[in-house]
Amino acid sequence: MTVPSNPVQPAERRQVAALPWRRGPQGIEILLVTSRETRRWVTPKGGRIAGRTDAESAAQEALEEAGIEGVVAETPVGAFRYLKVLKRRAPRWCVVAVHALEVRIEHETWREQAERERAWVSREEAVRRVDEPDLKILIAAFEG
Repeated sequence: MTVPSNPVQPAERRQVAALPWRRGPQGIEILLVTSRETRRWVTPKGGRIAGRTDAESAAQEALEEAGIEGVVAETPVGAFRYLKVLKRRAPRWCVVAVHALEVRIEHETWREQAERERAWVSREEAVRRVDEPDLKILIAAFEG
């Protein structure tokens, strides 16, 4: 019996994200938030919620992480893959379906306000700020 040289890796985790956007005077603007642990600029994202569609789950993440509500697209604009690194666990690959969310309400206070910053930026600035290459491509191509 031979032992495989690479141990079996856990399955990729499926997540959902919102791509919050609005039309500003200079064109499309994207709302980014900072992640809690690494403080990188990201879009609101998280796990799928039982009993909700992926779009509804993405909208819920946007409400909790960025304090925003709006019209969410049922069909994702795309997906990206990233390596989730947590302090006390092994890194794990995640595949994230991204749903456009046209922002209609921006709350002054929200659940994760003390843990995150949020910023409206141009599409080009959003591409510069995010780290994940595939998310950069999705944002750059997004037309609203």
